Amino acid sequence: MDAVFTYILYGISLGLLGLSFVKDKKKTAMSLKRAWRMFLNVLPQFVAILFLVGLLLTVLNPSAIRQIIGVDSGWGGMLITAFLGAVTLVPALIAFPIAAELLRNGAGLMQLAVFITTLTTVGLVTLPLEIKYLGKKAAILRNVLAFLFSFTVAAVVGLLL
Repeated sequence: MDAVFTYILYGISLGLLGLSFVKDKKKTAMSLKRAWRMFLNVLPQFVAILFLVGLLLTVLNPSAIRQIIGVDSGWGGMLITAFLGAVTLVPALIAFPIAAELLRNGAGLMQLAVFITTLTTVGLVTLPLEIKYLGKKAAILRNVLAFLFSFTVAAVVGLLL
């Protein structure tokens, strides 16, 4: 079923790309070139992260992952993933394949929801830059609220899935 859905999405994408090409060949070609450059910019990070995740999955077997950040790890596992997400500087595009691999190896959905949410909304690494532009109080408040919000997102995921 998943493969069929994937092929349907590919078909829709190709159809819309064809429509765009018919409408304006120059803009479509320019967009494809930009997309290719963006892909090449993200590729080194993507490969490095996948390498690190592969290394991590070699060291930690699925039972260890289940114990540390699995469904039964509860709030402790959620705090671990929340702090990992908060201190990791990775584009969101790369976070989803990481989360999928962790899920396949026993991580819990709520724990991964916290991880992805903190990864994309909390920036401890970028906090000094944020303080420079937003001010100390606003930057810290925004990060604390985003950190707390990640647990709300996890609770909703837990209720829905």
